[in-house]
Amino acid sequence: NIKEKHTELQTYKNNISADLPFNLYVYFFFQISKDEKYIFCTCGSRVNVLEISTGKIVHCIEHDDQEDITSFALSCDDEMLVTASRALLLKQWDWRQASCTRSWRAIHTIPVASMTFDSTSTLLATGGCDGTIKLWDVVKQYCTHNLKGSSGVVHLVEFHPDIKRLQLFSSSLDCGIRLWDLRSSQCLVVLQSHYSAVTSLSFSPDGDTMVSSGRDKICTVWDLKTRQAKRTVPVYEAVEGVVLLPENTDLSEIGVKSKDLHFITAGSKGVLRVWEASSARCVHTQSLPSTLTSEEEEDEEQDSPRSLTYLFHLPESSRLATVTAEHNILLYQLPGLSTQQQFVGYSDEVLDVKFLGKGDTHIVVATNSCQLKVFELLTNSCQILYGHTDTVLTLDVFRKGSLFASCAKDRGVRVWQMDGDGQVRCVAQGCSHTNAVGSISCSRMKASFIVTGSQDCTVKVWDLPAEFPTAGEEIHQLTARATEKAHDKDVNSVAVSPNDKLLASGSQDRTAKLWSLSGDGTVGLLGVFRGHRRGVWAVCFSPVDQVLASSSADGTTKLWGLQDFSCLKTFEGHDASVLKVVFVSRGTQLLTSGSDGLVKLWTIKTNECVKTLDAHQDKVWGLHPSRKDDRMVTGSADSNITVWADVTEEELAEEQAKQEDQILKQQELSNLLHEKKYLKALGLAISLDQPHTVLTVIKAIREGENSSQLLEKTVLKLRVDQKESLLRFCAVWNTNARNCQDAQAVLQVLLTHLPPEELLQYQGARTHLEGLIPYTERHMQRIGRLLQASMFLNYMWQKMRVAGATSG
Repeated sequence: NIKEKHTELQTYKNNISADLPFNLYVYFFFQISKDEKYIFCTCGSRVNVLEISTGKIVHCIEHDDQEDITSFALSCDDEMLVTASRALLLKQWDWRQASCTRSWRAIHTIPVASMTFDSTSTLLATGGCDGTIKLWDVVKQYCTHNLKGSSGVVHLVEFHPDIKRLQLFSSSLDCGIRLWDLRSSQCLVVLQSHYSAVTSLSFSPDGDTMVSSGRDKICTVWDLKTRQAKRTVPVYEAVEGVVLLPENTDLSEIGVKSKDLHFITAGSKGVLRVWEASSARCVHTQSLPSTLTSEEEEDEEQDSPRSLTYLFHLPESSRLATVTAEHNILLYQLPGLSTQQQFVGYSDEVLDVKFLGKGDTHIVVATNSCQLKVFELLTNSCQILYGHTDTVLTLDVFRKGSLFASCAKDRGVRVWQMDGDGQVRCVAQGCSHTNAVGSISCSRMKASFIVTGSQDCTVKVWDLPAEFPTAGEEIHQLTARATEKAHDKDVNSVAVSPNDKLLASGSQDRTAKLWSLSGDGTVGLLGVFRGHRRGVWAVCFSPVDQVLASSSADGTTKLWGLQDFSCLKTFEGHDASVLKVVFVSRGTQLLTSGSDGLVKLWTIKTNECVKTLDAHQDKVWGLHPSRKDDRMVTGSADSNITVWADVTEEELAEEQAKQEDQILKQQELSNLLHEKKYLKALGLAISLDQPHTVLTVIKAIREGENSSQLLEKTVLKLRVDQKESLLRFCAVWNTNARNCQDAQAVLQVLLTHLPPEELLQYQGARTHLEGLIPYTERHMQRIGRLLQASMFLNYMWQKMRVAGATSG
């Protein structure tokens, strides 16, 4: 119910419902189901199951003890999920039902670091931080092997794909790869080649060749027949994942020209690279959308947010899945390594969020990062935009929705364009501020200019070109046509009026200012809005009136007249800073968001807060309504993004349908009483859950002939749930002296014909009966007094009549 109609024929919102919360999946362990439909990733004490086709979390498996999950494994038949926690418990789950089917002690003395299933889904290997490896028969439910000899944490365990060999590979802190024979429980050999942690293993289809990768910047090709290294390939980056490419597939697009062994690596450089094992050559390097130069890329390699931490091959769909250090999941299609889907795992603090696209089909999000993220709302698929070199602070979208601008701590401003396929690219950039750019606003009439406000206390106006460069052309360089020293402190917010002729700015100096924007590029001060006791966080023009709204760190939102710069209204209700303010419902209402995590909806005419939305746990920095005014999106420092829907019309229609149904039932009830169909009438009245209506039926029954027998016959034919309701209604009627006789008549039927055991089975029967006793006693006392008085009156009347007769 977000809108209510008033006599002025204006529509007001008074309720908003959360339509789509964006659940982000922070994780440290990661696996994809064999059918390639689901991604499993850990998040603290939970394992989230993400459906790839929709991008939504469809299941959540959580440990009751709230202990963090240290490792997990999904069986090869996709039926079983086993998790290990810091409490040294292994739990087996039916993950589709999110129910734990079995749990047992891990026997390891300290937590499990790695685990894997064999290809038959019967054997589970767990590698512990205590240097031991345990093997479990999950069908017969016992420990089959206890393999000792590894030094330190066993961070990698992998079964040989040919289960007939009964071999297990493991790696620990000594950087060797141990090959275990499960028949004898002996270590057959330690494969020595790496000088740093071994991160992954990949096997050829025949099982005779294996490739290992490590953080020592090499990959090693092993002959498993001779158990010797065939080739060491220097890859010049710390490698986290390696995959052998399929042999009988045309992969010429990525440099595979021969039938020799080729493998693909993912690591600290953040790009996928294809290597020919025989020549140790890199035959293909994935190209990334980037503005970094090659020198900057070298500098970025260490702890780069782009560095890859996982690499998986999805053979059924011929895809590769990677995970970045920022927990972003990317799916690439072979043979061209084209990006197919992206999911963002962790957004850190959400600093701004805006609707994007002609039909508001996407949202663009600025997080505590130098990258922008564009989500498609339908699938949650995400496109990551690179360009800024420091944290992006604010966004604004042009009227048509396909063009938007961003500004960042790198003192730069960028303009981005979305094409018809939903792909976004940078088309213009500028940089002339001397400090972080914290606010930006786009022209409203057409895409002709943008305005920025900075921590250098200035406001700049940037002209946009008539046409933006096409894909492949040089990015247009923006120049500021006007610069104005606007405030004494940081400029927190700028806003352009609907007619593009006025500019408002809000600052940490507690003032908001109004400026004129003339065609020749000059900016002129028109007036100052004074009244806030703390810094002004946001300013916004009304779409219909000559009014400006401002929100402040003093916890208030104010409306100002543009003619005389006076304060027209003040809205108080937030317990902390009000960070954003926007007009909705054609300028008749305000939406505000604050540091208290609340979003409030205000009706301007009455100064009333008609709805408070509490879905965030931290500062709500982002707040944006859709162009149709039927949805809004909020983004918070708690890393959550929520899309809200206007449910007024649905709730209004539901309420009208309910009222119509009530009217029809009341009419039907009236007809049934007229026809003396008391059983149906009583059942219908009880279904309406209206004690007074049921009482009307009971009175009608008791007014007829043979009322006692008719009442008894009707009440006893009711269903058990209807009798429960009737007992509850009796307790209500019995509180009123006028209705107590009807209540007592019904009670007499129930108590006479139903055994106490059955009555006590009724929901709330004990409470209702206890409530009946004191009122019944009171009615009995009243009737006793009435009886005494009537007997005395009768006696007096008799005496008076006799005396009268004698005197006559």
